[in-house]
Amino acid sequence: MSQKRQAARVVLLNQSNEIFLIHSEDPIDPFKPSWWEIPGGGVGWGEDSATAAARELWEETGIEAEMGPVIWTQQVQFTFGPYFFDNDEKIHIAWCDGGEYQPKHLEALEAAAFIEAQWWSVEDLLSSDFPVLPERLREFFPDLTQGNIPSTPIDISPKNSD
Repeated sequence: MSQKRQAARVVLLNQSNEIFLIHSEDPIDPFKPSWWEIPGGGVGWGEDSATAAARELWEETGIEAEMGPVIWTQQVQFTFGPYFFDNDEKIHIAWCDGGEYQPKHLEALEAAAFIEAQWWSVEDLLSSDFPVLPERLREFFPDLTQGNIPSTPIDISPKNSD
């Protein structure tokens, strides 16, 4: 099954400029390596990207945040479970005081995929080598921790995409 969709994601920062990432695996493909990803998902009917990003953040993490502007965009295609996704993603920045991983409303596939979640410092993220989503997170995230919020969204689509 193929899904072309609008999606919204969140770079969630706490007061220490740590980013919140969810450790995930594909429950259908045991050979695909696990990865760490920013929260997010599909934009619902009648939603704008900020509303969708805040909803997805709450559903997937249980954390409420002050939603900021779209900082990045990406066109990305991937297979997850039985689905092929063709996403046009808007990625917002958001801030919170912190929070623990307490998902509120996971879809069945998410519940099977999500392993754990945690806050990551920029140093820990850059010194690790596990797969991350967005793929170019390590390239663009450090600027955000320095307070460099882009005035217009930056396209961070994977370099190998068309």
